[in-house]
Amino acid sequence: MTHYRLFRRAALAGALALPILTTGCGLFSQEASQSIDPPQNSTQNVSGNAADNGTTAAVNQKDQTQMTVYLKDHNGLLAPVTVLASLGGAEKAGQKALELMVDGGSSAKEIPEGFQAIIPKGTTVKNFTIVPDQKLAVVDFSKSFAMYTAAEERQIVEAVTWTLTGMPGINKVDIWMEGKKLAQMPVNGLPMDGPLTRSVGINLQAADGVNYSQSTPVTLYFSAVTPNNESYYVPVTRLVNRSDNKAKSAIQQLINGPLVTDPLTAVITPDVVVKSVTKKNDIITVELQDNAYQEGQQEPAEMLQAVVLALTENTTATKVQIKLNGKTNIIDTNNQSYSEPVSRPEHVNAFKS
Repeated sequence: MTHYRLFRRAALAGALALPILTTGCGLFSQEASQSIDPPQNSTQNVSGNAADNGTTAAVNQKDQTQMTVYLKDHNGLLAPVTVLASLGGAEKAGQKALELMVDGGSSAKEIPEGFQAIIPKGTTVKNFTIVPDQKLAVVDFSKSFAMYTAAEERQIVEAVTWTLTGMPGINKVDIWMEGKKLAQMPVNGLPMDGPLTRSVGINLQAADGVNYSQSTPVTLYFSAVTPNNESYYVPVTRLVNRSDNKAKSAIQQLINGPLVTDPLTAVITPDVVVKSVTKKNDIITVELQDNAYQEGQQEPAEMLQAVVLALTENTTATKVQIKLNGKTNIIDTNNQSYSEPVSRPEHVNAFKS
């Protein structure tokens, strides 16, 4: 039985070569794509914080900027995609990100194969401002923004919200059109009475047997594969029965895996047990039990990174300490040490050129 479980672990690791890190001849340099905080005695400079959720950053590399935008994948789900784009001296990163998300726009060549921009064709960003003391981004779209179908409405809201709230200093978003603030979306009337936050969720679904009146949302990260056979993370907001430990519920759902109807792949084998999840100050500690684990063996990087993504998404923690069978001396398949608490990956789904 132990050999079988170890085989399944190896198969999982091989199936999930997620491009959260790109090196060598990849699209981004190794420095910009380092995903997890190095040990404290390292000289590398990597950051992730609660203000920007660590999911989007603008890092100047010569004349280009690395940023993460949310696009529709070939399965019809939204996924974060880190792209490299030119940013002039007067351009704002948030506005540039939104322009990248316009279907058929001038930056269409930057969109990887298998992904599609979600904002309607012909849309322009007429104005983009940030209210620093409110951590609020205000975006004013042209009238072409309303040229979408009712079925696309929620995805557009989710994509705009998650892209902008992933940027430093932005926690909330107001959407305007032609100089007027929208109280609801123009096609199907999705209400927007107040500023949008990540509480709108993304790729919404419900767990089997959930009681909707007693439910709470948790955001999880599973895997999918591009037409070019590159794996990537897909966030899913799942309604689950309410619990006094939302973070623990999130990790349990991560272990439960995708719903049977999802075109997604699990990142953790189902025999892993979550024993506890506790938070102290800005560090959250998760204790996992896996009887197949042998001390010193490498754990799949994709599994550990998915745990970090889920815990920082569902709590205010900025760092995650992972314990496996009571030990913290964990090394992943990228030779990254998890002996100390780590921050959320700074860039997600940076595909190779």
